[in-house]
Amino acid sequence: MRFLGINAIFHDPAAALVIDGEIVAAAEEERFSRRKHGKRPVPFSAWELPEQAAAWCLRQGGLRPDDLDGVAYSYDPALVRPGLAGLDERWEDLRTTYARRAPAFLATAVPGLDPDQVRFVPHHIAHAASAGLAAPYRESAVLVCDGRGEAVSHLAGHYRDGELTVLASQELPHSLGLMYEEVTEHLGFLRSSDEYKVMALAAYGVPRHLPELRELIYATGDGGFRVEPIDWAAYAKRREGGEGVWAPEHADLAASVQARLEEVLLDLARWLHDRTSARYLTMAGGVALNCVANTRLLAEGPFADIWIQPAAGDSGTALGGALHLARAHGENVAPMPGADLGRGWRDEELAAWLDVARVAYDRPDDLAGAVAAELAADRIVAWFQGRSEYGPRALGRRSLLAHPGRAGNTERLNAVKGREQFRPIAPMVLAERAAEIFSRGPVSSPYMLFVHDVRPEWRDRIPAVVHVDGTARIQTVERSRDPLLARMLEEFEVRTGLPVVVNTSLNTAGRPMVDDPRDALECFGSAPVDVLVLGSFLVRRRAVVGT
Repeated sequence: MRFLGINAIFHDPAAALVIDGEIVAAAEEERFSRRKHGKRPVPFSAWELPEQAAAWCLRQGGLRPDDLDGVAYSYDPALVRPGLAGLDERWEDLRTTYARRAPAFLATAVPGLDPDQVRFVPHHIAHAASAGLAAPYRESAVLVCDGRGEAVSHLAGHYRDGELTVLASQELPHSLGLMYEEVTEHLGFLRSSDEYKVMALAAYGVPRHLPELRELIYATGDGGFRVEPIDWAAYAKRREGGEGVWAPEHADLAASVQARLEEVLLDLARWLHDRTSARYLTMAGGVALNCVANTRLLAEGPFADIWIQPAAGDSGTALGGALHLARAHGENVAPMPGADLGRGWRDEELAAWLDVARVAYDRPDDLAGAVAAELAADRIVAWFQGRSEYGPRALGRRSLLAHPGRAGNTERLNAVKGREQFRPIAPMVLAERAAEIFSRGPVSSPYMLFVHDVRPEWRDRIPAVVHVDGTARIQTVERSRDPLLARMLEEFEVRTGLPVVVNTSLNTAGRPMVDDPRDALECFGSAPVDVLVLGSFLVRRRAVVGT
């Protein structure tokens, strides 16, 4: 059977396709439209649909819209309850109206789609399915925390043999995600977008406001929590958006909020484990992208292991909705094969793009060795390989690579990308070498969703990837999954003695990650990147025609 999943209601519109229980394709609309996050999370954007992502998923699956057995829309307007405290009813009415009409909107956006095939899947059920059904476990506890769904902001449940039992949820306006969004905005960043910047800034501060925040943000002992109204200005002056300077008071507030988030998540996880006795925890929702909190959950929580769906934010509900419908129709759902579920191109197609762009290029006999040599010479490499990633992390498909042994490369890459200088950059490492260099956190971390302590003897050797608190958010590379990437890492170590390479996303500030060859060429042409690797082809800056 064939099921298409759609996320559109808040932000990060996306589509996903599941055929006979297998995940065939998944992509975010931003990769096609080149508009960061696809749209802003405002009620009057609820009608905007992932038209291009949905059309591509169908092409990837070789389907017409009328071939589908069902379409999942990851929001159920019937669950919206009027009068929820803290919500503007005028805007909620507009959002709910758009959601109710989603089947008709989809039929217009995807010609040939039958609106009667559209099924509303509750937002947090879709989140839960994107974790519990996509994970490599037959049984797991599942924890979803985000800003909000229809009427709740959290779900705690138990998956066993594909069936979900919901054990707890938290009614709005209490929301850990919205709380984190509020402090993001107060600190001068873009809410529903820049929360990861608060997490990075927290490492520079001291959590001196924890006692007060413990009175305002707390678990209730029944699987839920409370977030009382908070006057953020009482802890730090509001920092206006666009200001380049932050003060210690801002870092201290970030550190305090981050620490309290971790404590409450631990309380929720312990409650969930007491109810399920599950060995494994699966997670989704925007809060699950907080890799510092994830690591503390793994280190101090009761679960033996934690699996987090790599597109844990709202884009992942497209996948979860499709998986939920597949399971509801009796399909046996296969685990997620990896995050590389987006678009890809054959070498002959890539060569045609290079020819049209009038770019001189080479096709090295040993691409891994050639790239390793460029990196060893301290050149920045734009790396474009295979199918693009689903989710916000660059995982060796659309990446910027650099030498980790040059301390100045942190500032250099942040300048290339137009990012704040307090933000860290990440390392990739072969899975079998990770434990030599990094401690704490899982040995296998293919999706960059945990942080690890850099062992003291390595901190001076790979300074570019060591955050101010001595940690790094690593990506482990498996030879069986990424043989070319693995060979490049080996060749880099031969030349430098370092088994680690810097990996950050291939994009510049305010732009989505590069997705297609045109994006890669435009990024290479506009940013001070030394080398572009496009499939089997290598382009050097000095070789651009006309320079």
